[in-house]
Amino acid sequence: MQEESYPESRMKQNYDVIIIGGGAAGLMCAIQAGRRGRSVVVLEGSHRVGRKILISGGGRCNFTNKQVTPQDYVSGNPHFCKSALAQYTPEHFIAWVEEHHIDYYEKQHGQLFCRDSARDIIQLLQQECQLASVDIVTDVNVQNIIAKDSGYQLMADEQTMSCQSLVIATGGLSFPQIGATPFGYDIAKQFGLRIIPTTAALDGFQLDDELLVETATLKGVSLPVSITTNGHTCSEDLLFTHMGLSGPAALQASLYWQAGTAITIDCLPDQPAWDWFMEMKEHRGRALLKNLLSMLWPQRFAAWFCQYHQWSELSLNQISHHDLKNYAKQIHQWNITPTATVGYKKAEVTRGGVDTNELSSKTMEAKCAPGLYFIGEVVDVTGRLGGYNFQWAWSSGYVAGQVV
Repeated sequence: MQEESYPESRMKQNYDVIIIGGGAAGLMCAIQAGRRGRSVVVLEGSHRVGRKILISGGGRCNFTNKQVTPQDYVSGNPHFCKSALAQYTPEHFIAWVEEHHIDYYEKQHGQLFCRDSARDIIQLLQQECQLASVDIVTDVNVQNIIAKDSGYQLMADEQTMSCQSLVIATGGLSFPQIGATPFGYDIAKQFGLRIIPTTAALDGFQLDDELLVETATLKGVSLPVSITTNGHTCSEDLLFTHMGLSGPAALQASLYWQAGTAITIDCLPDQPAWDWFMEMKEHRGRALLKNLLSMLWPQRFAAWFCQYHQWSELSLNQISHHDLKNYAKQIHQWNITPTATVGYKKAEVTRGGVDTNELSSKTMEAKCAPGLYFIGEVVDVTGRLGGYNFQWAWSSGYVAGQVV
């Protein structure tokens, strides 16, 4: 992937708005504020803005979802996200994409992706920043933020800068290899805001050593399942890996999972196993169960699952109704207790963050620190897999950009 280039911006001493973090939320906020005639600078610690955008969606950026609702988000306050999502909807961003003649396509469940490259979204944001006269400064180290009567003062590469409004759009802890740090949380703590404990999310599960050895032969096998954890059910494909469980089903479930608890996997979510057993027993009673199940599952998984549950050499005629009922139950309720999620290096997002009770849902301003705003992933609002987190970035950045 080619490096993006940006016009060089020299930092001025005074701005109306300083935004720390050049990701999706920060750039959206900058554009909206700049359109209002505010002088704006985006300070980005890495060598280019939008690095997470560039790697998202396999390099095609799942930039939103057509079916976004507040129920698609996890937060200590489930109502907090409603205002921002209502003010700036997926339709607004889709119209913007179309205005820039970006070709896109829809995958399952309303997920929208760039047909060409995630660079298209970066270019859109860059062009809009230029039109709004936004300064962008990369490779900058921000430190020593203090509140002043007229706003905020900070040091950036040994230069003192001041602003009326300071926006924290530094993201979470996911993908530290591209620059993720706890800087945003540290700023929140400095100004007395509470932090909801953070965990990696949308990143799959690690299994204990014993089960990992057992499932080693399943690496690369995928099948549709439903995973239930903490009262939430996620129905997608499950993928077995060298570390444990991945694929959309596992990633979605990791958003709701609590450490130390089990997940329940329904390996046949669209068909009652008991009814199917009875039908097969009537017509193919002499067949081995593992061979019959390979009609419904990948052959490797069918053989493994039967061996794991000690059903391998049994035909349907050899299994009592009582045992078949137990087998059906195990197919629909396979309980596994993961040891952990895969972790921040692979996690799509960070769950937790700045407590939403500390912020205005209409503007994203800190209640205890006038002129200080938190937007995007740094806030305790985490969406499901499928473009929801980008939509939260656009929406939260938009509403802050209307008032900073």
